[in-house]
Amino acid sequence: MDIAALSIAMSQASLQQAVGLQVMSIAKNTAELQGQNIAQMLQQSPHPALGKTLDIQV
Repeated sequence: MDIAALSIAMSQASLQQAVGLQVMSIAKNTAELQGQNIAQMLQQSPHPALGKTLDIQV
């Protein structure tokens, strides 16, 4: 493999890694935002005790 082809391959690998990290960062930020939204929705529940206990008869 010549120097030019090796340089192109290394550049493409570096770009793939950078894109992968950026996508993971976006996914992490989205998951954090969704978690915060869910926590906020649960705090604003009209019945905060609803669903905390389970009555079962056998």
